[in-house]
Amino acid sequence: MLHELAIAFCLMLVIEGILPFIAPKRWRNLVMMLDEVDDTTMRFIGLGSMLTGTILLLLIN
Repeated sequence: MLHELAIAFCLMLVIEGILPFIAPKRWRNLVMMLDEVDDTTMRFIGLGSMLTGTILLLLIN
């Protein structure tokens, strides 16, 4: 299981690095816009992301 977790982490880093590599200016603007989002909205976005990922994992497996 540790091997699969390491593979998933590596793939996450690759996917996370695509936008800053392709469009660094757009990525920087997006990060600056995140500063304007309040904590409650950010928590709901995080929760939605975690639930979506969990549901997709359950469907795939």
